[in-house]
Amino acid sequence: MSNRSDNHQTVPLSVLLKRELANEKIERPEIIYGQASQSKKGEDFTMVKTDCQRVVGDGVSTYSVFALFDGHNGSAAALYSKEALLNNILAAIPTDLNRDEWIAALPRSLVAGFVKTDKDFQERAQTSGTTVTFVIIEGWVISVASVGDSRCIVEPAEGGVYYLSADHRLECSEDERMRITSSGGEVGRLNTGGGAEIGPLRCWPGGLCLSRSIGDMDVGEFIVPVPYVKQMKLSTAGGRVIISSDGVWDALSAEEALDCCRGMPPDAAAAQVVKDAVGAKGLRDDTTCIVIDILPQEKPAAPLPPPKRQGKGVFKSMFKKKPNESSSTVEKEYLEPDTVEEIFEEGSASLSERLDSKYPLCNMFKLFMCAVCQVEIKPGEGISIHSGSSSNPEKVRPWDGPFLCTSCQEKKEAMEGKRPSGSRRDSDSD
Repeated sequence: MSNRSDNHQTVPLSVLLKRELANEKIERPEIIYGQASQSKKGEDFTMVKTDCQRVVGDGVSTYSVFALFDGHNGSAAALYSKEALLNNILAAIPTDLNRDEWIAALPRSLVAGFVKTDKDFQERAQTSGTTVTFVIIEGWVISVASVGDSRCIVEPAEGGVYYLSADHRLECSEDERMRITSSGGEVGRLNTGGGAEIGPLRCWPGGLCLSRSIGDMDVGEFIVPVPYVKQMKLSTAGGRVIISSDGVWDALSAEEALDCCRGMPPDAAAAQVVKDAVGAKGLRDDTTCIVIDILPQEKPAAPLPPPKRQGKGVFKSMFKKKPNESSSTVEKEYLEPDTVEEIFEEGSASLSERLDSKYPLCNMFKLFMCAVCQVEIKPGEGISIHSGSSSNPEKVRPWDGPFLCTSCQEKKEAMEGKRPSGSRRDSDSD
């Protein structure tokens, strides 16, 4: 998925983090945010946490979380996700990881957290659903997971617009439409009788316009909670992030949203985006915006050094030890690039692909824990995430992890159309 008109390469995360860690002068950014909303149905909810810690109590390993939940058919799914999702994501991250391992583990943990939240909400037998745009900012690295049609964009200080989320509207993706129909769903427009069809493409039963969400028991398991995930690293010049519900994006383009609030502080910027969106098309839906500025820390001016005696300084410089060439070359290699770089992107709806890992088994997941719900699995009882996979049979080894408990394996099979949706969903869609 291309997110800018110009070409740019994906850089390995390990290289980026070595560059950042090697430069002791790079400080953590300052995070300033603001949010605004105009309500029509009362189904938009936000979450902001700016004081989270990877290592509790150290005061250093802090990160920020921003999330937007745009509910539909009631607010229950949005409210439940707001309360449960972050904890479910964090529970899927192994302990004792350093910073680069923690960031590298996020894409997989985001997927596990989204699926567990959806699975747990289903057990409440409530039929509402919600889009989710979930943003974690750790240092200069932004990690975004999204289902539905709320969006997250970023404008780096260097300029340009990056899209950090994907639209899961049925109108937007033929691949998603094919996935749903191959899993037993139907896709079509509202039939008004006499063969006339109106409105956007919808999934039946239920009539949902989205292919991914959390909740929506009345539609079917083929509306999956598996998020699109993207990670990118800003330069130390920073940038501006905008997260908004579809009430904004149905009225404004990304460029219009950024331009209308340029130069404003985040709280005023968020209010201006909402005002312009409502002004353009009226208050047809809940309209919510979060604006986040990621800025370099302001540094006090360095005091002037005391004047030196010219003769003594010149004499000393003649006998000064020259720096080691190899070490300075390494430092230059890591310190020189200070640019915006994309480091991860994946949008597959397949749990087998998303929960697999290129990293060592012992570091990236717990062998005898379910990869989704984190319940303990006795040796021999877990079901490999690769079991029944047909994507690459030559490389599939069912005895390899990660593993799922029986309940999560049933969830996976239903999402993939390999078994009918559970009786709870069937009864709710009548």
